[in-house]
Amino acid sequence: MTDMEKKVMVRLCAKILTETELYEMDMEVRNLIDWICVSEQIKENNNTIRNLTGEYKRIEPDCREGVRTQLERMKELCKERNNLYEKQNDLKGQKWKIEKSLER
Repeated sequence: MTDMEKKVMVRLCAKILTETELYEMDMEVRNLIDWICVSEQIKENNNTIRNLTGEYKRIEPDCREGVRTQLERMKELCKERNNLYEKQNDLKGQKWKIEKSLER
């Protein structure tokens, strides 16, 4: 499925949901939508983690030369990345719970 097809499908689903009470009334619909939202958050966090790791690797050589400001930025990057890893685990737990409820 192309990105355009995905965007169109999501917009169509959003339109249907705003015009109906499916999300409130149908637990499967709610779980499917929540699964999509959590999955997208996981993808976004993975992209951010990759970017932070890339920046860390670019900064690392200069830090070996003793640049204090870059060392501080590396600490910030590690802390931010670790926080995102924790959030990823929480999101994965939510996704797992949704998947289990979808299996019923």
